[in-house]
Amino acid sequence: MKTKSPVRLTMDKVVVRVVQIPMRRPIVARLGEFKSFPYILTDVHTKEGVIGHSYLEPYRVTAAKSIVALIEDMAEQQRGKPVAPFDRFEEAVRSLHLLGRQGVMLIAIAAMDMAMWDALAKALGLPLVVLLGGTVGPVRAYNTNGLWLIPIERLADEASALVAEGDFTALKIRLGRDAVKDDLKAIAEVRRAVGDDIILMGDFNQGLSFSAAKRRLHQLDDQGLEWFEEPIVFDDFTGSARLANELKTPVQIGENIYGPRHFLQAVAAGAADCYMPDLERIGGVTGWLRSAAIAGAAGLPMSTHLYPEFSAHLMRVTETADWLEWRDWGNPVLAEPFEIRGGAIHIPDRPGAGIAWDEAAVKRFAI
Repeated sequence: MKTKSPVRLTMDKVVVRVVQIPMRRPIVARLGEFKSFPYILTDVHTKEGVIGHSYLEPYRVTAAKSIVALIEDMAEQQRGKPVAPFDRFEEAVRSLHLLGRQGVMLIAIAAMDMAMWDALAKALGLPLVVLLGGTVGPVRAYNTNGLWLIPIERLADEASALVAEGDFTALKIRLGRDAVKDDLKAIAEVRRAVGDDIILMGDFNQGLSFSAAKRRLHQLDDQGLEWFEEPIVFDDFTGSARLANELKTPVQIGENIYGPRHFLQAVAAGAADCYMPDLERIGGVTGWLRSAAIAGAAGLPMSTHLYPEFSAHLMRVTETADWLEWRDWGNPVLAEPFEIRGGAIHIPDRPGAGIAWDEAAVKRFAI
């Protein structure tokens, strides 16, 4: 009996573009204020004609120039080689031994890695989750599209609108106002609007010193929040572990962890009760899979940070999958945004990660 030859793809070229998209609800947080958000769109072209897509969210458009240069340099090094994400990931990481495994180099690796996985799944005619051994289906999500450090009197109406965007059962609220009484009032306003059954995640965006966090989190520990996210600077694993050991409310970190080895360091330090890696820092699909194995072995919940389209596929094959962070900031450049209903993101049954660019929008938002 004849068997079908396996699909083999070869790297040809990479096209990288930068867009900046206005936000419906500007970000107002300890990390800064953003009225628009930049995206780095990466297209990996293969000699066989399959094109893999990915994107990065570098926060500040000034960071894009250096990241784009690194992606293009990496693409040139990989030109003519097989599209084999694990091989290319290891090869790229080994090249960092003398420079360090963190920072923008790993972010560039992530862009290439996600696009390669997308291309492989497309070549096989499979959704990414199926290529990874899972099935297409819903992933529970919370809405992170608002509830920033805006005037407290606006929170109730915004919370109600956020729930209605997809019949959400969970929302993220940003905390860390100047006085704890204002954080308490903000939580109360949101609960007044949406009820006690809506789950609230509290995010401090690294805005507190350790001593301030110790006081503030104890004062908020009876508010029934799902977690306290990044109360202190992200790489203070010792301080974060001390907080996690003292508090009833789980401590959540992870969006600023760079790669699986850094992730293992956090886990070994007992830095948090739960983790939420960011795909551009953890190392794309490959970095996530390796980190998820660590979390699974340790029995630690894994949630996602941004990148909802790729993240949905990964959550379906993650042993300790917890919550997906939903945001729609990049939807204007997507040809077919993912569907949100019943408080879940629904993975479409189409090849690859399921993303394609709306080229007219890309042109409109290009910088």
